[in-house]
Amino acid sequence: MSAANKTRPPGVRNAGGVLDRIVDAKLARLSSARNANPVTELEAEARRLKQSPGRFLQALQHPDRVNIIAEIKRRSPSRGIIRDDFDPHTIACGYERAGAAAISILTEEDFFDGSLRHLGEARRHVDLPLLRKDFIFDSYQVAETAAAGASALLLIVAVLEEPLLADLLAQSTQLGLDALIEVHDADEMQIANRVGARIIGINNRDLRTFEVGLDTSFRLARLAAEEDSVLVAESGIRSAADICSLKEAGFRGFLIGEHFMKAQDPAAELSQLLEAARRNAG
Repeated sequence: MSAANKTRPPGVRNAGGVLDRIVDAKLARLSSARNANPVTELEAEARRLKQSPGRFLQALQHPDRVNIIAEIKRRSPSRGIIRDDFDPHTIACGYERAGAAAISILTEEDFFDGSLRHLGEARRHVDLPLLRKDFIFDSYQVAETAAAGASALLLIVAVLEEPLLADLLAQSTQLGLDALIEVHDADEMQIANRVGARIIGINNRDLRTFEVGLDTSFRLARLAAEEDSVLVAESGIRSAADICSLKEAGFRGFLIGEHFMKAQDPAAELSQLLEAARRNAG
């Protein structure tokens, strides 16, 4: 059945393009996940872990450093396999040693070759806040995220109607999770503002076309309603000059994945970028 003919769950948008195909694949996996791990068990595990609320947010609020969220992903729909030598545990430990503020982990299975196991492996070996980067549209996934040991999750406005976004944001807070609310255009920024997003990610990659341009961040940053909102630039960041320009525009966090994943040594690449950004700032 094509994405165009499928009925979205309540509150989930027909976003178009690859986004709909990803949501359809995730939806197909949800029923088996519920059978394998009932939500009551996930919520009990989340309570046992006792996540400290605000860890991810606090990691992005250090004014005296470059707050890079270093990403772990093996593949993307636009690039195919990005990294053959893929060991999430080793990469996460390297990022922590190199000075990452937090780590983002792609857990989507069908289009990114991700897994919640990757997040669990990282959680056992590093102490940094972990962001679960996935396509989340169901309360079960929020409980699943907290039970896996994440500090934060991604909520994509292009996928979620405003009432569902607000509900998932509230549930995340109740379970001790921060939420990175991702926007791509002015209308989505207005929705993020209305639901009271504390952390707003501006994705320079259009998830419908996969075209990338940093001008998206510069344009939308001016539309953030709250002065204390933490802005995170996502995608297309490749240099210290990019980071410095984005900092001047008000960004406090920088999510970088493909640039590191394509490097021979992701941790070394992160270390070099941080050093170059510090020199530029000085």
